[in-house]
Amino acid sequence: MSVTIYHNPRCSKSRETLALLQSKAIEPSVVEYLKTPLTHEQISTLVIQLGFSSVREMMRTKEDDYKTLNLKDETNENALINAMVKYPKLIERPIVVNNNKAAIGRPPENVLSVL
Repeated sequence: MSVTIYHNPRCSKSRETLALLQSKAIEPSVVEYLKTPLTHEQISTLVIQLGFSSVREMMRTKEDDYKTLNLKDETNENALINAMVKYPKLIERPIVVNNNKAAIGRPPENVLSVL
């Protein structure tokens, strides 16, 4: 099993999700997406793996960057993805991927559905 977690170590839910995986004897590949930003293609793929119809479903809409960039009224998916590439804090976390399926760990137990 090749599991990846898109992780922010400063986020309690992200830390809890990582600990949950480790408690199941899973040592995921950890991607600290604030240090290693995701590409446009990676974000597009995650939207599909998450089963979302819009990238907005994986955006942190309460982030200051979301408000500052006035993304509430943006309807172009590519523009939203480009904003997430440039401002990775906009990406909801943590995201766990396994076998081309993904889940957001809010709450952490959500990720069990892809294991």
